[in-house]
Amino acid sequence: MTMAAAPKGMRLHIGIFGRRNVGKSSLLNAITRQQVSIVAPDAGTTTDPVEKPMELLPLGPVLFIDTAGLDDVGALGELRVKKTLEAFDRTDLAILVAEGGQWGEFEEQILAELASRQTPVVVAFNKADLAEPPPDRLKALRARACPSVRTCAKEGQGLQELREALIAAAPEGFIENPAIVGDLVGPGELAVLVVPIDKAAPKGRLILPQVQAIRDLLDSDAMCLVVKERELRAGLARLVRPPKLVVTDSQAFLKVAADTPAEVPLTSFSILFSRFKGDLVAQVEGALAIDDLKAGDRVLIAEACGHHPIGEDIGRVKIPRWLTQYAGGRLEFEHVQGRDFPEDLSPYRLVVHCGGCTFNRRAMLTRIARCRQAAVPISNYGLVIAYSLGIFERALGPFPAAREALCACRGRSAR
Repeated sequence: MTMAAAPKGMRLHIGIFGRRNVGKSSLLNAITRQQVSIVAPDAGTTTDPVEKPMELLPLGPVLFIDTAGLDDVGALGELRVKKTLEAFDRTDLAILVAEGGQWGEFEEQILAELASRQTPVVVAFNKADLAEPPPDRLKALRARACPSVRTCAKEGQGLQELREALIAAAPEGFIENPAIVGDLVGPGELAVLVVPIDKAAPKGRLILPQVQAIRDLLDSDAMCLVVKERELRAGLARLVRPPKLVVTDSQAFLKVAADTPAEVPLTSFSILFSRFKGDLVAQVEGALAIDDLKAGDRVLIAEACGHHPIGEDIGRVKIPRWLTQYAGGRLEFEHVQGRDFPEDLSPYRLVVHCGGCTFNRRAMLTRIARCRQAAVPISNYGLVIAYSLGIFERALGPFPAAREALCACRGRSAR
């Protein structure tokens, strides 16, 4: 996988925030050395967030998000501000752009919002050729452990200092990328990946979680055998010794569980991504809410990507069918895709989310946190399918922390 082709969800998301006309777009153009965003003297030139992927070593692939000013006005301005606020949900690292002689309520609000999310931030005092930031402001930022740099996007000044500050402030996880599956298998060991080829499979290629799992195993010096569900039994029979792990597409869970010896650990791609992109323990606990579903309850099914559903779509057909059978009564299902997510989650008894392979981890963690704040359980496609089909504990076999959380939850409910 080349840096240029790195999926959006694997990139460090760097959000650029600030008032209108402080030079956010000019700064992005200067950093990327490209005319990414339209620059004009008129306030409010940037409307929807503009995204630009690039490579920022040693962090690797990053995604810059240029946003509209949070001080925008009018009906259209409110819509722009709403889009900017949504960008906070997926920002791993922020740049707060301000003019040297201007600091007030808007900048403080942005810092407070980022602090509440524990999002690291670098302050860029732009247009440094026109005004210097007051010494007391620099002192106050240092007291808050908030790094700042002086820049002049028009002249290309301070860009190297800004890059260095971003690298220093970036979350450690982007220097040492977490594993998807390699840590569960180990160097020199074998994983068997079960990949059904059906109508939903993209023609001529594998879906993103499968590709990323294969690459992760190779990066971990592990081996993998890729089979369709019909060939699993024959593939296992040809091995000299059992694999360390079998990973399946969640839709084939029952057949794969039947064909995989009980002593071989088994899980699904979706559950791997619950750990990789989100919070596996929280989503395991969320799956237990399936036991409380009853006829008439509303369930939200959320997908990160905007694929066109066909045939027996997993989110629109299979999961609703399995949950309805488990609940023993008609449930009300609603679906959202991409960045759409309800502001009011209170009407739902359960949120079921896909693995989030096209999201970055912060976006998934933000959604999980919002569900927790609303006291609405949230789980994951693979976990919900395994629970509905009665193979939940087996699917959690490779994850000791998740199994412990499951036992603790069941212990509390038994008291």
